[in-house]
Amino acid sequence: MSHTQKFTNRWGIILASLGMAIGAGNLWRFPRLAGQYGGTFILLWILFLFVWSIPLLLSEFAIGKYFKEGVISSFGRFTGKKFVWMGFFITVCTLGIAFYYSVVTAWSFQYFILSVKNLYLSLFDGKEFLKTLESQPDFLQHHWQSISNANLVTIIIFFVVILAGVSILVKGIKEGLERLNRILIPCLFILLILIIFVSLSIKGGILGLEYMFTFRIEYLQEPKVWVEALSQSAWSTGAGWGLMMTISSYSSDQEDVTLNTFIGAFGNNVASLIAGMAILPAVFALAATETDAIHYLEQGNQALTFNVIPDLFARIPAGNFMAVIFFMTLLLAAFTSFLPMIELFIGNLVSFGIERGKTLYIVVFSFLLFGFPSAYSLDFFSNQDWVWGIGLILSGFFLLFAVVKHGPHRFKSKLIDKDADLYINKWYFSVCIHLNLFVALFLIYWWMSQGYSQYPWFDEDRQWNIFDVYSNATIVTQWFVVILVGLLLNNFLYKRLVKK
Repeated sequence: MSHTQKFTNRWGIILASLGMAIGAGNLWRFPRLAGQYGGTFILLWILFLFVWSIPLLLSEFAIGKYFKEGVISSFGRFTGKKFVWMGFFITVCTLGIAFYYSVVTAWSFQYFILSVKNLYLSLFDGKEFLKTLESQPDFLQHHWQSISNANLVTIIIFFVVILAGVSILVKGIKEGLERLNRILIPCLFILLILIIFVSLSIKGGILGLEYMFTFRIEYLQEPKVWVEALSQSAWSTGAGWGLMMTISSYSSDQEDVTLNTFIGAFGNNVASLIAGMAILPAVFALAATETDAIHYLEQGNQALTFNVIPDLFARIPAGNFMAVIFFMTLLLAAFTSFLPMIELFIGNLVSFGIERGKTLYIVVFSFLLFGFPSAYSLDFFSNQDWVWGIGLILSGFFLLFAVVKHGPHRFKSKLIDKDADLYINKWYFSVCIHLNLFVALFLIYWWMSQGYSQYPWFDEDRQWNIFDVYSNATIVTQWFVVILVGLLLNNFLYKRLVKK
């Protein structure tokens, strides 16, 4: 069942691509990683944009535009009967991220509520948030621990976020995703630029910029920095997710694959850099010493954005208003990125012949079932971020394999360059596609060889360490289960989604 709806024009699909790419990965994830590794990470992250993400995004956009179906169906038609299970893995990997990503949106809403409350108390009761922070130095850390673990309000908001996202998208692309993005995406860029001016205007803020762009050659010996740079590029741009394949399936036949891809990819990286330039200077401005700021950043705290921004705005004129604006921005960014993930799910269900309106119940139930553990437990959330964040590298490998199987030069000529005004060199594309097959496997091996858990494979009792948050065992087990299910369903998926 090919999609009959289309974006009304090029700006519709460009804004959808930017909405997919610009999200919590920019405002929440990127500053945390840039804070840990500084300019070395940023350099590698930019390198992987050109070497990894852009070739993959070009491939996804071209496949989606050509076949105009869900990810599993499009991938199966492109690769053939034996490899439908790879499209299944890509879909499940992205849904694995979507299930816990909805929780980030709920956290953002919690902090938006906090900032509105502080603004209200300041205006009408004369109670300044700064006085609360001075009398309770651990207030923000306690608040974070409270909302990220077994918090009823977070769970309720998590449910509302899911219901809101699905309700918007069951209306369709034009009435749902496109109309919303026309308002939200320009607002996001305006608000981000406003925030960066505030951060840099504070004494000590410029030290954060210097730290952010300082290159440290010793980090090149750390496999974690390389993998984090690649996974962040993939995580943030959407490369290997199947999301671009989903969005482009609603494009017109005349859309320029290369131009749309480059606008989305560069727009995403610009948004990430703006977010980093807003948050890292704030850390240095608030810290007692430069050493304290660096120590805090190198811890890679999941709550970096949530702890620093309220503290920052509590200390500046009109900060209560700015805090409301920032967390509104984060909330909108997280939500606009969440929508294409839901659309990926809906698109695959529609490929099975299920009416779009009836997918509401399946999608809501699935998100509640698989997303609830992340809403309830920060450890479970961190585990899923670990497993499926690295899983994007394997998803990317499967997409690379599909293009290599088809032939990169032939693929580019037939699917990417059709109706194009902007062209890339065919050897650049081909070399990147082939090189990345090796890069993906090497980085996964390199990552796992380091062991980022005390017991990477087996615990102290020699039991398979599947329940450790950061063990290799938990990664391999969850990947294996999804691949096994995909292999068992391969023929069924082929008959229902491809052979039809």
